[in-house]
Amino acid sequence: MSKQAPYHEFLASSQDKAHFTIDDLIRVLDTYMKADGIELVYDAYLLAAQAHSGQMRMTGEAYIYHPVSVARVLGELRMDAHTVAAAVLHDVIEDTAIGKESLAERFGETVAELVDGVSKLEKIQFESREEAAAASFRKMMLAMVSDVRVMLIKLADRLHNMRTLNVMRPEKRRRIARETLEVYAPIAMRLGINSLRLELEDLGFQAMHPLRYKTLAQYIQRTRKHRKEVMTSVEISFKAQMEDAGIEGEVVAREKHLYSVYRKMQRKGLRIADVLDLFALRVIVKNIDDCYRALGIAHSIHKPLPDRFKDYIAIPKTNGYQALHTILFGPGGMPVEVQIRTAEMDKFAESGIAAHWIYKTEGSPQTSAHNRAQRWLQDVLQMQQSAGDSIEFLENVKLDLFPDDVYVFTPKGRIMELPVGSTPIDFAYALHTDIGDRCTGAKVDRRMVPLSSKLESGQTVHILTSKGARPNPAWLNFVVTAKARAGIRHYLKNLATEDSVTLGRRLLRQALKAYDVRLEDIPQKTWDVVVGEYDYSSVDELLGEIGFGNRVPSLVARRIAPSDSSGPSLPDIDPIEGTGLPAIAKLDIKGTEGLVVSYAKCCRPIPGDHIVAVISTGRGLVVHRKKCRNLPDASKRPGAVLEVDWDDDVDAVFPVGVRITTINRRGTLARVATLITEYGCDIEHVDFSERDGTTAGIVMEITVTGRKMLADLLRGLRRAEGVMKVARLRG
Repeated sequence: MSKQAPYHEFLASSQDKAHFTIDDLIRVLDTYMKADGIELVYDAYLLAAQAHSGQMRMTGEAYIYHPVSVARVLGELRMDAHTVAAAVLHDVIEDTAIGKESLAERFGETVAELVDGVSKLEKIQFESREEAAAASFRKMMLAMVSDVRVMLIKLADRLHNMRTLNVMRPEKRRRIARETLEVYAPIAMRLGINSLRLELEDLGFQAMHPLRYKTLAQYIQRTRKHRKEVMTSVEISFKAQMEDAGIEGEVVAREKHLYSVYRKMQRKGLRIADVLDLFALRVIVKNIDDCYRALGIAHSIHKPLPDRFKDYIAIPKTNGYQALHTILFGPGGMPVEVQIRTAEMDKFAESGIAAHWIYKTEGSPQTSAHNRAQRWLQDVLQMQQSAGDSIEFLENVKLDLFPDDVYVFTPKGRIMELPVGSTPIDFAYALHTDIGDRCTGAKVDRRMVPLSSKLESGQTVHILTSKGARPNPAWLNFVVTAKARAGIRHYLKNLATEDSVTLGRRLLRQALKAYDVRLEDIPQKTWDVVVGEYDYSSVDELLGEIGFGNRVPSLVARRIAPSDSSGPSLPDIDPIEGTGLPAIAKLDIKGTEGLVVSYAKCCRPIPGDHIVAVISTGRGLVVHRKKCRNLPDASKRPGAVLEVDWDDDVDAVFPVGVRITTINRRGTLARVATLITEYGCDIEHVDFSERDGTTAGIVMEITVTGRKMLADLLRGLRRAEGVMKVARLRG
């Protein structure tokens, strides 16, 4: 603790009061915090004021005004002394010469860790602003996993920045506002801090769309008087009925915030005049029993809208929010939303996880909001472990921040909360990553369903698993939760690494043949030198980079081959017949190489076609037909083309496009589809368009094992009744 003047002496002095508003902060803290806690905060202020001395904000104010204002936001949430002190110091590490060690020595490890968690990654160089922002966000989220107060400080910091955003350039205002609406306001919602969320959303909306904000605000101002009169009459009748029933409570009419109205207009395609429920009633009672009694009174005064009742008391929201929601037909048919909750629920609705520290100091157990937030933070930790980079991690978190909930049950009756649109795969990964990885099927309400089926509230889901099962890349096309997406990508990334090492070994072995050198004969000493020159940690990592297309195998072969080996230089390699492109090696394609060999969609090669492969950075080999028009553009890098051929024993199916012109008559499409399945082909996609009054065009993507199967099918289609023309598509 500093030996400088204590906070009460500062309050007794008038100088600097208005300048830094530390007195306002201390008066807020004085309402709930003990004296030693306030001393800690004031000592933090003294250090921050000295460290930021001479620094100014773009608003023209002394910089210290900002951290003190951030601390005041947290003081109004009644946060603990460590959090408020860290808020006062949150820019010290980033913007001054004071380090984490100095803070830990003076204020303790807790405050130092909180400040460090909020600090940005200024000393690390990134390739782009987006990467830097994503990396900073990733660090902050990981710090939040160990202590969620890091995010509370960041949210308060963002709120004060939004309050003073008008001094920024328009493009910077919009960028910060978009980030606020996409990331920080949803995090505040996920943590249950409604008071912060609402202000962040409205300030973000105002900065992002100032004209729309102004138009909505003016309309609501013009219509406020009439609507308020209606709400007042409902409020009075509700209070009278509650008194007659002996229910003690408070009934308050409130106006919905602008961003909520705007999002409803967007979601439902409404004009502002069509949004009728601009006001809502909040009913606060003593206990849960009174909540349900008050609901009965509400439905007796006015009829409820069908299917608009939500019981968040029995099944709380993901962030721990609890209340009863219903919408009534009010006077004149105006919809009136009613929210009924206890006083404790109301406190948590406004403060969310922040309220945990208030009750924690009183010795109470952890709250449901805190437990739910901690479960979400553990999911965040799993996401970061599976994410490839900071930008992917940020996108995963953003996906997980908009959960319009669906509530489904496990076979044992456990309730699982999932976002709307979730599938059995999302459900499986929500249970456990291992269950998702080994999922083979699902039963919903005891009936087998496709894994891509969308789940609905109230359903019971049973996941079928198998030890040998593995995630399917196609699942990425329909899963919606970030946890499922991260789990699938993590597995596929590991699988792709194994595939890339195998392919890299094959490519390098082929390239070494030009030097009459066997891969197995390369001495370990040579490997050590080459791996070190390329700055890799192992031979497998080098082989994996070759397989992924990040290293050209012929250049690696030239470096590895003994100096007395004679081999061709790249310009002297014979061109691939029919392409004019130099080949670096020859390889047989088996169709089972995994994720590091893909087939170009521009020409859709199938077994039997004359093919060539292009080494694509980050993708491995991309196989084209030799006559593909895109081939020259894909092969500008010297040594990037590989002469390939189909293996004699290809055991896989390949997609191919077919265009069919038919007579436009009923049943033709069904006959064509039946014929295709009779030839053993699967139909992946169909587009049907009417050309004119007499003909129709059908474009199908089907799977075949090779050219022979395709040729047999095309001959059969040409003989079919009503078919005028059949042709294979280029892509």
